Amino acid sequence: MIASGRYRAGLAAAFTLPLLLSLPAVAAELVMYTRNGCPFCVRFEREIAPVYARTPEGKAAPLRRINLPAGGVRGEGLREPVIATPTFVLVDKGEEIGRITGYLNDDMFWGLLGRLVAVIESPDQVQRSGTRTQ
Repeated sequence: MIASGRYRAGLAAAFTLPLLLSLPAVAAELVMYTRNGCPFCVRFEREIAPVYARTPEGKAAPLRRINLPAGGVRGEGLREPVIATPTFVLVDKGEEIGRITGYLNDDMFWGLLGRLVAVIESPDQVQRSGTRTQ
């Protein structure tokens, strides 16, 4: 017997809804704009990427990679175009909160990212520029 469309939709909802409710809601993400052959992207992938998801920052803003096309990207909630790689853009609710352009070393990355993530974790105490309010 073939199930009707209404039955299949109900069956799918019965199995999918509990699964969706058990997943954590993710409002923020760290978008990494990368390009093949970028030596600083390779260094980031070697030094940071293996541990990123297990850190508090990685849990607050999961990493998503986007291959940067020639000419860069504009719009899509960005404050300004992305033209260099790697560029890390912290996005919350579809809007850019801040960015890190380039990658030199892990200390620099974690320090800058910590300031950005603080904005999404306590927006009432931290302005969008990353400076604390008085």
